[in-house]
Amino acid sequence: MSQTTTVLISGANRGLGLGLLKRFLLLPNHTVIAANRDPANPTSQALNDLPKGEGSRLIVVKVDATSETDALSAVKELQEKHGIKSLDIVIPNAAIVNGSPTVAEVDLEGLKQHMTTNVYGFLLLFQATRELLRKSTKAPMLAPIGSTAGFLNDQPPIPNSYYGTTKAALHWLAVRAAAEEPWLNVFVLLPGLVATDMGTAAADKFGFHEILETVDSSCDGMFKIIQETSREKHSGKCVHSDGRIGTW
Repeated sequence: MSQTTTVLISGANRGLGLGLLKRFLLLPNHTVIAANRDPANPTSQALNDLPKGEGSRLIVVKVDATSETDALSAVKELQEKHGIKSLDIVIPNAAIVNGSPTVAEVDLEGLKQHMTTNVYGFLLLFQATRELLRKSTKAPMLAPIGSTAGFLNDQPPIPNSYYGTTKAALHWLAVRAAAEEPWLNVFVLLPGLVATDMGTAAADKFGFHEILETVDSSCDGMFKIIQETSREKHSGKCVHSDGRIGTW
């Protein structure tokens, strides 16, 4: 039997996280960890019924991105309860979008809420999983889900000061981590404007329906990138779902 590959995805019970989870589960000899804020939720419970490849299994753990302790507690549970000794792939995906103000309209509490989930949640998950990634024998990778909303060049011409600000911060942290962790392939995945709940709401507001990409199309592209990536090829970069390298 081939050595098992272990993958952790946050926000894995819907949208892009769910799409990637399904694809990894179908592969043989994979342990796929679905981290989300409420494992008891019906959408989380339904994950157990997803089809699995030969020798593959699913583990669901609680990681609320707003919690300062959940990520560490989840790693402890994975080690002590599920026998997880290493992680090969970590995909921080959990994020929120609640409003799209102009810079002049930004409410500090609203920005703090977005920073807590979209930036601090990513940072805490990386810090909690770092030692298990170091124990990987398979070219470990950290691939957070970014967004063109966080670009400084070619910035989308829409007011998006909550989400865009937090994605810009996530991009910075990912690039810095790639430089500081020479053993780890750190790159940002750019899914595009996708017909998830968040993407559809944005399209409704700004009239972008004609350029919406399906979840399956975006996840197919990102999944292919993950299968083919290397530190030399992608670390420290942002990669569109069609394989193009972005320019931040």
